[in-house]
Amino acid sequence: SDISTTVLVINYHTIIHVFLDILLTCPKIKMHSQINVYFHSTFGCTVWMNISVMCLFSLLNVCAVKFEDCQRGRDVSFISSDPNFSVRSDGTVYAGQNVANLSEPVQFMVTARGLHDQHIWETTVKLALPRVIKFPRRHLRFSSSNGLRRQKRDWVIPPINVPENSRGPFPHMLVRIRSDQDKDVGIRYSITGAGADQPPSGIYNIDPISGNMFVTQPLDREERASFHLRAHAVDMNGNQVENPIDLYIYVIDMNDNRPEFHNQVYNGSVAEGSKPGSSVMQVTATDSDDSTTANGMVRYRILSQTPHSPIPNMFTINSETGDIVTVAAGLDREKVSQYTIIVQATDMEGNLNFGLSNTATALISITDINDNPPELTVRTFSGEVPENKVNVVVTNLTVVDRDQPHSPNWNAVYRIVSGDPTGHFTIRTNPITNEGMLTVVKPVDFEMNRAFMLTVVVSNQAHLASGIQSSLQSTAGVTISVQDVNEPPVFPVNPKVIRFEEGVPAGTTLTVFAAQDPDHFIHQIVRYSKLSDPANWLKINRTNGQITTMALLDRESTYVKNNVYEATFLAFDNGSPQASGTGTLQIYLIDVNDNAPVLVPKEAQVCERARPNSKINITASDADADPNVGPFVFELPTFPVSVRRNWTISRLSGDYAQLRLRIPYLEADVYEFPIIVSDSGNPPLSNRSMIRVKVCPCDDNGDCSATGAVAAAGLGTGAIIAILICIIILLSMVLLFVVWMKRREKERQAKPLLIDPEDDVRDNILKYDEEGGGEEDQDYDLSQLQQPESLDHIINKPTGVRRVDERPVVAESQYPVRPSIPHPGDIGDFINDGLRAADNDPTAPPYDSLLVFDYEGSGSTTGSISSLNSTSSGDQDYDYLNDWGPRFKKLADLYGGGDDD
Repeated sequence: SDISTTVLVINYHTIIHVFLDILLTCPKIKMHSQINVYFHSTFGCTVWMNISVMCLFSLLNVCAVKFEDCQRGRDVSFISSDPNFSVRSDGTVYAGQNVANLSEPVQFMVTARGLHDQHIWETTVKLALPRVIKFPRRHLRFSSSNGLRRQKRDWVIPPINVPENSRGPFPHMLVRIRSDQDKDVGIRYSITGAGADQPPSGIYNIDPISGNMFVTQPLDREERASFHLRAHAVDMNGNQVENPIDLYIYVIDMNDNRPEFHNQVYNGSVAEGSKPGSSVMQVTATDSDDSTTANGMVRYRILSQTPHSPIPNMFTINSETGDIVTVAAGLDREKVSQYTIIVQATDMEGNLNFGLSNTATALISITDINDNPPELTVRTFSGEVPENKVNVVVTNLTVVDRDQPHSPNWNAVYRIVSGDPTGHFTIRTNPITNEGMLTVVKPVDFEMNRAFMLTVVVSNQAHLASGIQSSLQSTAGVTISVQDVNEPPVFPVNPKVIRFEEGVPAGTTLTVFAAQDPDHFIHQIVRYSKLSDPANWLKINRTNGQITTMALLDRESTYVKNNVYEATFLAFDNGSPQASGTGTLQIYLIDVNDNAPVLVPKEAQVCERARPNSKINITASDADADPNVGPFVFELPTFPVSVRRNWTISRLSGDYAQLRLRIPYLEADVYEFPIIVSDSGNPPLSNRSMIRVKVCPCDDNGDCSATGAVAAAGLGTGAIIAILICIIILLSMVLLFVVWMKRREKERQAKPLLIDPEDDVRDNILKYDEEGGGEEDQDYDLSQLQQPESLDHIINKPTGVRRVDERPVVAESQYPVRPSIPHPGDIGDFINDGLRAADNDPTAPPYDSLLVFDYEGSGSTTGSISSLNSTSSGDQDYDYLNDWGPRFKKLADLYGGGDDD
């Protein structure tokens, strides 16, 4: 027998209603199904009933119902409402008669009553006809063409319902799969699909022999709500006996999930003064349970409102949509700027006894409207301002506004409605403090207005809300006192323009440039001085401001721009503090004809042979202005006569003339001759200007050829001769310098051994008192001190540099014969002369070991010179060495007999 049961989880308060749809299909006997039924109690614990249903249809039908509460020790008694079914003390429900032929479901109540208290629990048991899921039977059907043919019956397999979160025990049997052919052959059953042999695998399995299908673990509808499996029947050889059948398993929802708000804190806003029914915001909560059942149907309500002003229930919420709206008037941002609402969401359609709940916070900000006009703090303001000052804040206008700070409803706008017709003042708003800063934008004059009486009005940047009247305190008066200050003198006409002809002599009075003191109520003296006079042409009288010239006014001066000469003067009073003003004098200089015209250009070029295009265009420039300039008159002078003989000039226009050759040929050269130019002034001025014309041979195009270019460059015969003379002089100087150097070299080589003391050769021999390269640095040839070499062993010596003190290594004669060399006495004389010079030289130390000589052999006729002494005899006075300074003090002590250090 197979039993399919559906278990519902029910919340109870005082009476428990449990509806059990039990599908009993039990053709034979005995089948046991155990179902856990949970009862959620409002007493803080869970009461659950373990119902064991046992059906014995051959003898009697019994359903065992086991009851346990959360205390696991409560004694109860059971009562059935149907006399055909009874409940024993252990909770077993049994049938009093055979009910195998039930034609419709049977329903009755089972009541559990506490023996020691008054608690009562009730449940409803509903029994229906049993079913078995079988493979569809096949039957034979005749056909005219094919004979007999098998055809399946069209059965609809009802879905299998399994409650989620079942406590077991597991595995728990769901249904039995059976084939009609199990009597004839051995059948093996199997199931396939997601939940069986496919992920998530292992949730369902089937006994291959009996066909009983089991669920192996608790199910979670929120994770997976349904399963689609296929049942298979094969024989012992694996051959398919029945076609697969589809099994649909639906997980029955239980209320095991609380509603969850999308946000824990919701932010909304509504304008102050809103009417009842104004929308504020919407909160939303979702429940993971089945939304088609009460488990997932969420309802909303407001738990609390903070603050309670003006009433505790200023808002309501739509229980189904979560929309929060206002229910009363009186929202005032200036009193309450924000409300905190605690919203609760409950499933089971809002049933507080059975449903699960959750809460969220809704923060409702009351937005500002301009329902408070600005109000000035006082009715009268006062201030003072010095005259002639701008951008000075006279006073600050303070205002009070209870609307949202730093918003258009709070920002103040000030206007001056009367008392300032000329626009001396304006009011700027301080964006931080909202104060009105009354500021001077146009200088005020104490002599014109000593005080001002202003009327100001303040309003908001945004318009007042409808129905709000402006306050009378938005208007105030402002009294402004003007302070007198020492004002600088003012030139009535500045700049002042006068007209004069240029050439005005020094000492001429041009005008009186006087200033006025605007301080009429104070008597002050004005004095003048010159501030700027670029050409130093003018001077001003210190007392009355009279302008006089100090030099000629020249329109053509570089200091004159567009015929105008400009100078500035200073006027200052004797006030305290002293004030000064500046005035500008512009002198427009009228031109007079004081500049003669000048020829332009002053150099030109023309071909040596007269040609139609061989001509020179000339004009003139004049520093004067019209009408003292052109048209100009050009003339050739009568002297020298060659000018008019060789050249002609003709007038092209008022300012231009043309110069050309009169004769057919003129030798190539540079010609310079005058041209007389006259302007059109009254009287006219003339100028004799020189023009330099280069005449050169030309090519066919009228351009100077290469030969002519040299002449055109100005290199005439005289110039070429001058260049050649310079070259010759330069070469002569170089030659003389070379000759002088040669002669100096010869004189140096021919100089005798005995020389003047100033050219003492000793300084060129050895200088031991200097740091240097020793004897190799010296320029003196020591060979002059050697005895001339005439012996063979010396002549045959290998070439190269020989030391002057080396001893010959070859044999030498005892008495060498030197018939061709001079007497060695001249060398001794040289040495003796050198010693005398050294002794008489006060600036030189003794040179007893001055020279190094060649080894002269054993037969030298001069003998040894190692014992040479000074030629002077007797004692010598060295006391004069003390006068030579500290550097010679030691020497003076040694030779002069001074005291030792």
